Amino acid sequence: MPKLKTRKAVAKRFKITGTGKVSRRKSNQNHFNARQTSDQKRTKRGNQIVTGKIGASIKRDLLSE
Repeated sequence: MPKLKTRKAVAKRFKITGTGKVSRRKSNQNHFNARQTSDQKRTKRGNQIVTGKIGASIKRDLLSE
């Protein structure tokens, strides 16, 4: 069976943590942040864990490296 290719679009957006979970960046934090309150900006910091069926399919696409 041939090697599987990694989905590069998925590899740029998601990362596998040390414990095997799928991590992604929170949305809407590239620009237009000056008009938002401090609370809104604070909640967008950091990464979020992707779970469920979507997380499993992303993990499968990433682990073909």
